[in-house]
Amino acid sequence: MGFEKDLLLLGLVCLLGKCVSDCKFGYSKNEKEECVDTDECKENLYPCGNNSNCLNTAGSYFCQCLSGFEHGGGSQDFEPFSGLQCQDRNECTDTKNNKDICGKKGTCQNVDGSYWCKCEEGYTNSGKNSTPCSDINECRDAENNKDICGKKGTCQNVDGSYWCKCEEGYTTYGNERTLCLELDCDSFSEDGRPSQSLGGLADILSMMRNSCLSLSNPSTAAVGKVDGEALLEKLFTATEEILSPGQLDSSDGVTELLDTMEHSILLIGPQLKANRTKIETTETDVEIAVQKGNIRPTGPIHLMTENASLDTDWTTAAGMGTYPGFALAALLTYKNLEISMNESFEDLKEYKKDGVEPSFHVSSRVVSVVVSNPSTQKLNRAVNITLRHLQDKVESSEMRYICAYWNETGVWSTDGCSPQHSNATHTLCTCEHLSSFAVLMALYPMEHTFGLLLVTKIGLTISLLCLMLCILTFLFCRSIQGTRTTIHLHLCICLFLADLIFLAGISRTKPEGACRFVAVMLHFFFMGVFTWMLLEGVQLYRMVVLVFNATIRPLYLYVTGYGAPLAIVIISGIIRPTGYGTEKYCWLSLKDGLIWSFYGPICLIIILNVFFFIVTVWKLAQKFTSLNPDLSKLRKIKAFTVTAIAQMCILGLMWVFGAFLFQEGTTIVAYVFTILNSLQGALIFIMHCLLSKQVRDEYAHFLSCICTPQKKRYSDFSTTNPSSSQSQGSRSGQHTGESQI
Repeated sequence: MGFEKDLLLLGLVCLLGKCVSDCKFGYSKNEKEECVDTDECKENLYPCGNNSNCLNTAGSYFCQCLSGFEHGGGSQDFEPFSGLQCQDRNECTDTKNNKDICGKKGTCQNVDGSYWCKCEEGYTNSGKNSTPCSDINECRDAENNKDICGKKGTCQNVDGSYWCKCEEGYTTYGNERTLCLELDCDSFSEDGRPSQSLGGLADILSMMRNSCLSLSNPSTAAVGKVDGEALLEKLFTATEEILSPGQLDSSDGVTELLDTMEHSILLIGPQLKANRTKIETTETDVEIAVQKGNIRPTGPIHLMTENASLDTDWTTAAGMGTYPGFALAALLTYKNLEISMNESFEDLKEYKKDGVEPSFHVSSRVVSVVVSNPSTQKLNRAVNITLRHLQDKVESSEMRYICAYWNETGVWSTDGCSPQHSNATHTLCTCEHLSSFAVLMALYPMEHTFGLLLVTKIGLTISLLCLMLCILTFLFCRSIQGTRTTIHLHLCICLFLADLIFLAGISRTKPEGACRFVAVMLHFFFMGVFTWMLLEGVQLYRMVVLVFNATIRPLYLYVTGYGAPLAIVIISGIIRPTGYGTEKYCWLSLKDGLIWSFYGPICLIIILNVFFFIVTVWKLAQKFTSLNPDLSKLRKIKAFTVTAIAQMCILGLMWVFGAFLFQEGTTIVAYVFTILNSLQGALIFIMHCLLSKQVRDEYAHFLSCICTPQKKRYSDFSTTNPSSSQSQGSRSGQHTGESQI
């Protein structure tokens, strides 16, 4: 009721005021009693709402939406009290009135009350964000940016971009917005290089030089015409042909190959279209990362191959000098190159321990790290390279891991590289420069050297004494002369000479010629031992299978016993002459496969002997069960067979351990080998001399002749004793029987 009274009162006041005033509606009297327009907008009597302006007119007013806004009626102007509200107008969807509002290279972005144009790269707005996008003429701005193409390039503007036309000898590697860089095609020249001796390297140099020259020719190096991926495939296919045959002949060849591959990747990398490229062959494994653009890249880089990984950053890869418009980093792993680099350790003098120099061995794959930074001799930030070991082995007092690189002189060096962490499988290396890297294993002499040396000398001395007694026995004991005795004699001679040379020269590695001769002699005489052992198996087989004419002519024995080892040694020396003698021992090299010229034949001999012994035992069993066995002869053959089998087992078992003798960290193996080698001579003496009644009788007769006084000896020779004659006849009969055997 009160509200209605207020409205009635207000209407009455207005009516009275109109009646009192003579002015029209929308006008009012001023102080001079003149009718003037009433500014309703200024008096804020009738607000228009949000996002609008109140516009006063003569005697009235109206509302107008702000720019970029409209009301539901589709216009900007509206009357007060109409209930309309101004809302944002989406210019980006108003295609009828605003066709190509941002141009073909711009994207309209609506905002509250307005819009702005987002331009593609190479385009810009003409002063305002709401204007259409137009091409940036980078070449016109080249006066303010003189290094846009480099000193040897001419800027060529195109719609939305530009490219640099380079003078001859310079290139952009087929990329847009890249400085014209000088090419060093002479780095692929064959002058003064050992490429002729390294088969296939000349082809790589020729291929890369032609590619380099084509890039340096302005008429052939147009943007987009290069194919880096295809060239990279050709490079690693050609590299595989070089590495697949095996070990390279010289450190110079290795250095040349590494240098050529690094220069090739630097040439091909900027031509690659993808940011990441991986290629793997049977001999190599590579991952290349490339970043292109006007802005110098930043952030971490992680590259990985099967056996290595690299952690660095784009700042290190690009360098601190002039940014050419691209940056690259590459990790290249060689899967078998370490066998060609397992030498050249002469610069590693600082790793002596207690005055003793260690031996070194490459313990990982060889990797090359390549970046586009031209200054890699001293990096501002070190790179981390993780390398997997070829064999899982933990560091010990006898072995440690070293991070090394292959320097320009073709030797291993450790300057600027250090191991940060090592376990059984990997070593993390930190290096302040870039090159080709690997983990080296420094092997120190075993702590048990004195004890092993003592056991070796005592054991081999005993073996040599026993073998000398056997040789004298087989030479001068007439009652046992025969084919088997001849075989045993020469087996003992070979083993005696092999043990003597082993004792005197196995560790004398200087001079190299003498060491190589020792290795050749050991190869020959140890092969001779096994060859004569094979002849013993053949003789036992003939004794059982061939009842008559079981003997073998001595000439055939000599030709086989010494001719076969000689032929093996000659062939091995022709095929791999450098395989005789190593840095630590005068023996066959384990690295290049020459050791199989020894183990291959002895494995075959053992297999053949096992066959002969099985047949012999089987035939003996048949003869023992026959109706009229010659038990005396069969027991003798049985004894011969048992001793031959025992001898083969000892000798074969000895060289099972001998296979690991010259590897590092094999102290127990060395002791077992030495003990078995000592037992070999003693076993032959016991089995073929002391256990033989005929030999014991000869020893007794010899000792009695020495111990009997001179006078007594003369009387014995002058006395005719029938029993003595019979005994002599009996021995003669035994001699005859042994000779037949």
